[in-house]
Amino acid sequence: MAEREDDRRPVEAQRPASEREGATGGEPPEQLPASRRRFLGRVALTAGTIGAGLVVVPLCAVVLDPLDTPEPVWHPLGPVDAFAIGGTSKVTFVDPEALPWAGAVARTAAWLRREAADRFVAFSGYCTHAGCPVRWEEGAQFFLCPCHGGVFHRDGSVAAGPPARPLPSLQVRVRQGQVEILTDPRLTRVG
Repeated sequence: MAEREDDRRPVEAQRPASEREGATGGEPPEQLPASRRRFLGRVALTAGTIGAGLVVVPLCAVVLDPLDTPEPVWHPLGPVDAFAIGGTSKVTFVDPEALPWAGAVARTAAWLRREAADRFVAFSGYCTHAGCPVRWEEGAQFFLCPCHGGVFHRDGSVAAGPPARPLPSLQVRVRQGQVEILTDPRLTRVG
């Protein structure tokens, strides 16, 4: 029996094109359904894009944050007569960087000393080491930070402990019989 030329082709080539594996009825190969490799490539691209976004968005926030720092604001603390000459008092006011929903934590503190009838000095109420609140010890004439043992002299300079910088001094003025303090968020940063 004579072999036909068609019988010498591989078995796969003998089947009709519509029955062959991967064939779609004559469509060009680039229009085939997405393969596993193409799918995984798209998943990797999507994951990479999301990962890059998770890095870039916070980085932009850090770079642009100084542009959004509020301007310094004068806050009234009370009438001049409410502060005794030679006395150091804790005063509270609304933090200039507080968010609208901050509530009670939007209040911040400073230490105000009346040195003469018309002369006041003020210091931040927070330690420059880690931001813990400091307290004034009248008998010792020191500001003390109970958290890490920071001690500051009467003038705000560092006396002992881990703080590397003195307490920031804040500007004070007397206007129309009221003592006012200038709050500048750039002066009260920790670190």
